[in-house]
This record gives sequence, structure tokens and C-alpha cells, in this order.
Amino acid sequence: MAFWGLGLGLVALVFFGLIALVIVFFVLSVYNSLVALKNNIEKSWANIDVLLVQRNAELTKLLDTVKGYMKHERGTLEDITRLRASVANASGPQAKAAASDLLSGALGKLFAVAENYPQLRSSENFQQLQGRISELENAIADRREFYNDSVNTFNIRIQQIPDSVIAGLMRLEKKEMFKPALGTTEDVKLSF
Repeated sequence: MAFWGLGLGLVALVFFGLIALVIVFFVLSVYNSLVALKNNIEKSWANIDVLLVQRNAELTKLLDTVKGYMKHERGTLEDITRLRASVANASGPQAKAAASDLLSGALGKLFAVAENYPQLRSSENFQQLQGRISELENAIADRREFYNDSVNTFNIRIQQIPDSVIAGLMRLEKKEMFKPALGTTEDVKLSF
């Protein structure tokens, strides 16, 4: 009978040990997945930043090309130069998003104004730069979507039980989505 009691105690010990092991593995799994999501957000933001730097480099070339043709459009060129600097100096997703959106709007205006300059439009260099900047704008939009998907997944996970308990212990907080700046969703009005 003593043997039977010892055997039951051992079985109970093994059972509770297995339950504890499952709980530890579950906690580690949730912890690791939250760390992966957090790092994925940082990676996706870094990818956007790379494209913003590339766009700024291409804008320098575009502005140099356009300056000779568009002597009467000095204000547009100055706006783009100023906005390009504000994108480079902005810190954090929201500030970069706002500055980037304003710059995208100014670029749209520049390309619309360029329609009034047939020599500029026919310039091979201008066409190549315009195409490259359009490609970068599309790539930035794609990366923004990936960033927002990553942020959304992260925010959902840190708010759901049981992940929220572990996220609280890790001191994880909601991340901000990459939102368009106010006014950038409206149609651009051009007057000639």
C-alpha cells in the first residue's frame, strides 16, 4: 500500500511537472512571437526609411534638371527643397509620414506644372527621374501598407488575452500606424 501511495505521488509530480513545462513553453512561445512582431515593425520602418532616403537622392537630381527649365516656378521648387529637408529631419513614423505626404503632394504639383514645359517633358533625363520617383512613391506606399499590417498585428496581439499579460510584463505599448497627414487625402487643385 505504501508503494501504491508513492507511485501515485510520483505520477502526480510528473503530471504537474508536465503542466508546468507546457506553461513555460507557452509563455516562451508568446514572448518570442511578440519579440518577433516588435522587430518586424522596426524592420518595416527601416525599409520605409531606406526608400525615403533614395527618394531624397533622386529629388536632388530632379530639381537640378528642372531648375533650368522652370525659372518661373521658383516657389514650387523651393517648396520641394524645403519639404525634402523636412522629411530628412523628421523623427518617428508620424512626423516622417506627415512630411513625406506633403512632399508627395508637392511632387504631384511639380509634375503637373511640368506639363507646361514641353522641352522639359521631352527631356530624357527628366522622364527617367520622373519614372524613378514614381517607382519609389509606389514602393513607399507598399512598404507603408506592410508597416501598418505589422503594427496592426502587434497591437492586436498585445491587447488579446493571454498575450496581453506577457506584453504587460514586457512593457510593450501600442505602436502608431503610418497615417496620411491631414489634407493629403484631398484632391490637389492646380490653377494656371
